[in-house]
Amino acid sequence: MNDYTIRLLIPFASIISFIMVFLSIPTILRVAHQKNLFDEPNKRTVHRVRIPTLGGLAIFIGFLFTYSLFVDWFEFPEIPFLIPALLIVFGIGIKDDILVTAPMVKLAGQLIAAIIIVGLGGLRITDFHGFFGLHPDPLWSVIFTIVGIVFIVNGFNLIDGIDGLAAITGIISILSFSIWFYINGYFHIPVLASALVGGLFAFGYYNIFSKRQKIFMGDTGSLLLGFILAVVAIKFSEFNRPDNRADLIHTMNSAPAVALAILIVPVVDTLRVFFLRISRGDSPFTADKNHIHHRMLTLGFTHLKISLIIGGVNIAFIILAFILRNLGVLKLTILIISLGLAVVNIPSIVLFYKRRHLIHRLKQIRMRKKQE
Repeated sequence: MNDYTIRLLIPFASIISFIMVFLSIPTILRVAHQKNLFDEPNKRTVHRVRIPTLGGLAIFIGFLFTYSLFVDWFEFPEIPFLIPALLIVFGIGIKDDILVTAPMVKLAGQLIAAIIIVGLGGLRITDFHGFFGLHPDPLWSVIFTIVGIVFIVNGFNLIDGIDGLAAITGIISILSFSIWFYINGYFHIPVLASALVGGLFAFGYYNIFSKRQKIFMGDTGSLLLGFILAVVAIKFSEFNRPDNRADLIHTMNSAPAVALAILIVPVVDTLRVFFLRISRGDSPFTADKNHIHHRMLTLGFTHLKISLIIGGVNIAFIILAFILRNLGVLKLTILIISLGLAVVNIPSIVLFYKRRHLIHRLKQIRMRKKQE
C-alpha cells in the first residue's frame, strides 16, 4: 500500500468510525433502558439523573472495526498483541460499567493488558533521551513502561467526571501525536488516530449535546482511551530516539517531555489527587471530588465550558512543548510539570479566596446585627 493511498484512508477511516459509533449508540441506549443499565446518581457523581454508561462499547466497536480494516498489519508488529490487550481492557471496563468491579481487580486487568503489549509485543521505553544520563536496562525498561501505561490509563479514567472532558482531551492528545508521525512520513499512527477520533466525535454528540439520548463513555471508554494513548505515547518517545533521528524529516531532543505535555491533563490531575488522598491517609484509588473539574464546577462553570477551557490549556501546553522540543528532556520536564501543577491548582486557590471572602462578609453582617 503506497503512501498516497494511506493518506486517502486517514479521513475515510474517521468517517467510517464516526458512522459506526453514531448509529450504534441509539441501539445501545435501547438495550440499556430495557436492561436497566444506568449510572445511578450518588455523592461522588455530578449528574442528578440516571444515565447509561455504555458509550465506551460503541467507541470500542467503531475503533476496533475501523482500525483492523484500514491498518497495515505488517508495519506495526505490536498489533497481534495490541488487540488482545485492548480486549482485556474492554472486558474489565464493561464489567465495571454493568456490575461494578473492585479497584484491585481493575488494576490487575490493566497490569495483564500492559504485560501483554510490553512483554509479548515488545513495546517498551528503551531510551530516556539523556534524562539525568540514565539508560534503562531491559528489566527496568519493562517495569517503567508497564507502570507508565497503568498510570496513564488510570489518569484518563479519573478525568472522566464531566461531559466531554475525556473525549475532548483524548481527541487533542491523539491528534497531537499523529500530526508529528504524519509530518515525518509515518502513517500508521495517523490511521489509528483517525479511527479513534471519528468515534469520539460521534460519542461527543450524544454525551455533550443530546438531551434525550445522553450517554457516558464509562470505564469501558476511558480505560480504552487511556490505554491507546499510553501505547501511542511510548511509540512517540521511541520514534524520536537519538539513533532514529537520522531517518526523520523533523527531529526533537525532548520527546518524553513533549509526550508529557500532550498528556498533561490526566498526568497533573492524577498526581494532584493522589497526593491529596495519600496525605489524608486514604488509598490513592479512593474516589472523591478533588479533581480540577470538580473545583471548576463549584466555581459555577458548566460542563462544556470546563471541557473547552481545559482543552484550550492542553493545546497551549502542547504548542509550548513543540516550540521548546529541543530544550532538553530534564529542563522541559521540570518546566511542564511546574506549570502544570501551578495551573491545576488555580481553581482551588480561587475557591479558597472566594470562601474566605464569603466568611468575612458573613462575619461583618453578624457584627452589624449585634450593633443594631
